[in-house]
Amino acid sequence: MKLRHQLMLYLGGLHVLLLGGVFFYFQDQPGILFVAEISILLSLSLGIVLTKRALKPYVFTQQFQDLLQDENYAARIRSTPSHELNDLVQNFNRMLELLYTERIRLGEQRGLLDKLLDAIPSAVFVFDFDGRLSLINASAKNLLEHRVQIGAALELTLTEHESITHDNTARLQKMLDELNSLAVGESKLIAGKDGLRYRCQRNQFIDRGFCRDFLLVDEITAALQASEKATYDKVVRVLAHEVNNTVAVTGSVMDSLLFYRAQLRQDDQQDFGTAVEAVRVRNQHLAEFIERFTQVVKMPEPILRSCNVAEVIDRVLVLYKQQCESLGIQLLFMPMQNMPVARLDRHLFEQALMNVFKNAIEAASTRLELTATEHDAYVHVSLDYDTSSQALHLMIVDSGKALIDVPQDQLFTPFFTTKKGGQGIGLMFVREVCQRHGFAYRLISRTNGDAEFSIRINI
Repeated sequence: MKLRHQLMLYLGGLHVLLLGGVFFYFQDQPGILFVAEISILLSLSLGIVLTKRALKPYVFTQQFQDLLQDENYAARIRSTPSHELNDLVQNFNRMLELLYTERIRLGEQRGLLDKLLDAIPSAVFVFDFDGRLSLINASAKNLLEHRVQIGAALELTLTEHESITHDNTARLQKMLDELNSLAVGESKLIAGKDGLRYRCQRNQFIDRGFCRDFLLVDEITAALQASEKATYDKVVRVLAHEVNNTVAVTGSVMDSLLFYRAQLRQDDQQDFGTAVEAVRVRNQHLAEFIERFTQVVKMPEPILRSCNVAEVIDRVLVLYKQQCESLGIQLLFMPMQNMPVARLDRHLFEQALMNVFKNAIEAASTRLELTATEHDAYVHVSLDYDTSSQALHLMIVDSGKALIDVPQDQLFTPFFTTKKGGQGIGLMFVREVCQRHGFAYRLISRTNGDAEFSIRINI
């Protein structure tokens, strides 16, 4: 029962008792009875009027509460003739106006914040108080939709999927641990399986008195590669200039020395010629060594022409067929039929494929030496056409197990190699060719240890 009804019931009951008492004591005196009853009725009326006026602030408070619950801050409470009550009504209306103004200001700020979040290239992941994902911007959605390595890791982390356990992917688990171990304010560089690199930073903000975390992820592949390329470009050019000058002078001197070989004694001519020839061969090898480095720096822009990719792959594989047979390596090419042609620079693409196949065969042969089992050595090449993405997918898988212990962020790094005596320029060249064509590429180690190199060839 409401307070108004309780007070009315109390006044009514009290005055009924008074009327009954007056009637009982003054029923023999009509004049006094009449005056007493009129007085009691007037008292009841006055009590009702005063009760309504006393409860008026309560009514206004109830209206104010209803407006707050409905979040109807634009509405206003009507004023009354009472000056005292008008002060209260004005205070309520002033609070409603302040709430309405603040709501508009916060809405405008939220709109601006949403536009800024969608406009910035950084991927933003905002967590709730329980550490679960509550907000992502457009860049973050794009990152997750493309399912790149960092995106897959974040998706599993934020939505608490259990597929990481089922997949038993050690590298993905390592990346998840790296993200979860980030301290507030710490920044870390993480490399994806597709050669992309990301800078991740965790930070906090205060929401309703409690701290919430957010994660910023920036793809800095292009910036890092531009910096790396500018550095090794300058180093290679300086090195090539100095070495080529030395090689040219040394070659000329060697030719001159051979001219004087006939003037030596017969017994010394052969030893002299052998020594000079050894220096000449070494000199030539040094020139070829520098030339391989300058190929990356001086790579021309691709001239795109329509090419049958399967024929290009066949043409390159022919060069390694005999080598694989002699080593006992199974070389298998499985292309789809009736695939569309692609626009690419045939010469550059062939050179890139030669580097990839050469690495795959060398890794498989190394594995064969360790296992001494022919069935364990293979290089499988597949070429498929994806109608949804309108692209050809080239995949080269070898059994070399060469990438199991290689850090992901080291792959495609200039001059990095795992081969004894390697120079670390093969993958550099492949990366340059793919990037200049706009082809996405990825080099990973599968769960069973096989190395997989894939290229997405745009049609």
